[in-house]
Amino acid sequence: MFPIRDHNPSRRIPYITLALVVINVGVFLLITLPISVNDIRLGFFYREWGVVPAYADPSDYITSLFLHGSFMHLTGNMLFLWVFGDNMEDEMGHIPYLLFYLASGVAATLLHVWTNPNSGVPLVGASGAIAGVMGGYLLLYPRARVDVFFFIVVRPIPAWIVLVAWFGIQLWNGASTASESAGVAYWAHVGGFAVGILGTLPWWLKEGASKWWKRTEGHPPHPETHYEIKGISPTNIPRVGRKK
Repeated sequence: MFPIRDHNPSRRIPYITLALVVINVGVFLLITLPISVNDIRLGFFYREWGVVPAYADPSDYITSLFLHGSFMHLTGNMLFLWVFGDNMEDEMGHIPYLLFYLASGVAATLLHVWTNPNSGVPLVGASGAIAGVMGGYLLLYPRARVDVFFFIVVRPIPAWIVLVAWFGIQLWNGASTASESAGVAYWAHVGGFAVGILGTLPWWLKEGASKWWKRTEGHPPHPETHYEIKGISPTNIPRVGRKK
């Protein structure tokens, strides 16, 4: 399942989400990509600005959130940020949302460092912060419809299914021994997601807590966007009733 968009329109321009996408893409294209032809320079760059658990500086916890290891790594993260981030920014406000995003990323990185204290492998990527955004989205809009690309078909699925499935995969992979050599910081994802839920509680409580869910039934509190879903369409072959 790969989410490509939701049916939850933001009511104002998500300036911070747009800025985060631009900064992440800009850093990759202008800095990371040009030096990627030299493995030694690239490795030094990641060790200097990413988080190396064995000897990380405090500032690395912020700079690492804007670095990515590959074009696919960047694309996946920015897509998830764009799908879920605009609504969180809409609910929280621009500056609180930015602080929430950075705090989720730092907390996610701290959990990764705690589970790999002696690692010399640099951690880079915005996925921990984005996991926080996803956790918050689950709390506020569990039944918002998300269009998911599944093989060659796009179908709308409730957000809670997408997000719980994603979180379950992170937990499973993080707990497996194979995750040690997978090159993915699964526990950072888990930590960011959990912190995102906790960090969104003040807004959820402000909206009435469980009354918010009863009032909206887990859907966005405003009319959803409707898309023409392309995929497998109903067959034109007439149905033949069963003979009695």
